[in-house]
Amino acid sequence: MTDFDYDLFVIGGGSGGVRAARVAAATGAKVALAEEYRMGGTCVIRGCVPKKLMVFASEYRDMFADARAYGWDVADGAFDWSRFRVKLHEELDRLEGVYRRILDGSGVEIFDSRAALADTHTVKLADGSTKSAKHILVATGGRPQLPEIKGAELGITSNDIFLLDALPKSILIVGGGYIACEFACILHGLGVAVTQFYRGAQILRGFDDEARGLVSEEMQQRGIDLHLGTNVLELEKRDGGIWVKATNGTETTFDHVMFATGRAPNTNGMGLAKAGVDLGRQGQIVVDDFSQTNVASIYAIGDVTNRVQLTPVAIREAMAFVETVFHGNPTKVDHSLIPSAIFTQPEMGTVGLSEEAARDIEPVEIYCTSFKPMQQAFAGRSDRVLMKLVVSKATRTVLGCHIVSPHAGEMIQLAGIAIKMGATKEDFDRTVAVHPTISEELVTMREPVRTA
Repeated sequence: MTDFDYDLFVIGGGSGGVRAARVAAATGAKVALAEEYRMGGTCVIRGCVPKKLMVFASEYRDMFADARAYGWDVADGAFDWSRFRVKLHEELDRLEGVYRRILDGSGVEIFDSRAALADTHTVKLADGSTKSAKHILVATGGRPQLPEIKGAELGITSNDIFLLDALPKSILIVGGGYIACEFACILHGLGVAVTQFYRGAQILRGFDDEARGLVSEEMQQRGIDLHLGTNVLELEKRDGGIWVKATNGTETTFDHVMFATGRAPNTNGMGLAKAGVDLGRQGQIVVDDFSQTNVASIYAIGDVTNRVQLTPVAIREAMAFVETVFHGNPTKVDHSLIPSAIFTQPEMGTVGLSEEAARDIEPVEIYCTSFKPMQQAFAGRSDRVLMKLVVSKATRTVLGCHIVSPHAGEMIQLAGIAIKMGATKEDFDRTVAVHPTISEELVTMREPVRTA
């Protein structure tokens, strides 16, 4: 029997890698983890957590006017980016410390170093030293990509937003996915003049058409200058900012240009080819249902596999990996019916099939309502929300739920439980409404608005 330095060596200290290392170590395995940047990965350091804190900060802008409408004698406030930024990074430092303490307390040996594969059982660190392991888990996540256009290097990505010394007066955001739309809403809420270009016909491709249409309308109504069917041709540094030439014929100068045009798996320079690991067309590590690569000793989880790019999914994959490898209980991750939220303003929550995807599979009934919510309507705002259920005609099963509303993320988590359990439309109907709430509409829609 060959002796190894470790039972498991994890490359990557994000949510998935840290969870796998900690839980594997709890089985008595000897575990090490290498992270080249900061513990916590994309989600904690430059993704979900700082983004959500910025969402909270940006939402206060409307609250001053709303408070006055409700009888409070308050004046509009001014946002202090420098003060917020200090507190934001203090919180990220605290969370990174928590991750380190979790690993230390679990007995995981930490290497603050870049690591790459030397062979099927060996990891090479940046200082040239090597470590052997019976199993290697790659959890290196993904990174934002810059498009191949002239002057693209003048732009920033979502990684850079949290590091800005000062908020720009104006910004162009290029892209129409959830990252682009979230930051358009965040920066607009913080007082930045936001222009957004998206080359497609509508933002949030892949989500329910009716839901994403309402998000688009609400973003524009709030003052975001959204241009659909529009892309950047070239950028140039000029006095006063970054000059942008667009496909719609306009030429405009912005303080910053942010690209949110896709993410790539972090597989470059990882020694994967040397170890014989197969990669997909987009550079992702190809794995089976148990997160195992074509090399028996090497596994991969999270965004580097380009399956479902969500932190809770990476954590689920980590748990399944440990169950499979260290408990001898082969466990697959169920990637179906995963609830998700887009933290635009208003938020969008979704689980299951869109109307468009469902009707391509089987006949469906659509239950949908859109209205002005009480809280915002009383304050004189014209905001609208949307509640939508996609229901199978044959089985009455709820195939999809789509919510555009304040706190949609909180609502979709609970709706996701019912839909994951296979709830029917009649199960929703039998549930007594909580009144007065926005979410009560999910259980009071009696007649379909259309069939498809």
